[in-house]
Amino acid sequence: AMSKSAVKISSDLLSNPLCEQEPSFLEMVMAFDTAMKRMDSFNQEKVDWLWLENGSAGSVMGSWNGFSSVFPSLNMAVKRREQTLQDYKRLQSKVEKYEEKERTGPVLAKLHQ
Repeated sequence: AMSKSAVKISSDLLSNPLCEQEPSFLEMVMAFDTAMKRMDSFNQEKVDWLWLENGSAGSVMGSWNGFSSVFPSLNMAVKRREQTLQDYKRLQSKVEKYEEKERTGPVLAKLHQ
């Protein structure tokens, strides 16, 4: 969607009357238009590739798996986030368990760790 917007902006700039008056501006806008069209084409190829790789269903997780091979650091960040979330839930359940117990010395010490 972003590259489609950029292509639209570049084509709108080409129709600007300033392009007829300033050859240097026209040259810059034409270079920008070419770059945006190439970017859009590249993005569309990637989307088509992911769609074909994951079958016609194109599930969200299937698409994510395609991106995770392109962006391995992102995949690692997601795994770390999932692990941290599991750790948080585990520790939260421990805290709830201790909060339900009597308020004795050892329980209070564990609660404030």
